[in-house]
Amino acid sequence: MDEQKQIILIATPVMTQERFAQLTGLTEGQVRGMIEKGHLPSLKIGKPRLVNIAALSQDALDKEDWQ
Repeated sequence: MDEQKQIILIATPVMTQERFAQLTGLTEGQVRGMIEKGHLPSLKIGKPRLVNIAALSQDALDKEDWQ
């Protein structure tokens, strides 16, 4: 009997500006500028301001026709 493998996806609701820059190919300055201009959702947890990946994903879904 074959074993079924399950893939577990852990959604990351936020990430550091540095990591977001690495993943997107942008500079940290560009990411910071996008946050300051309101083009990239963010939230402050403690001292650092983090990119709000959950809000960014929801915004993308709301703007596209996914049906």
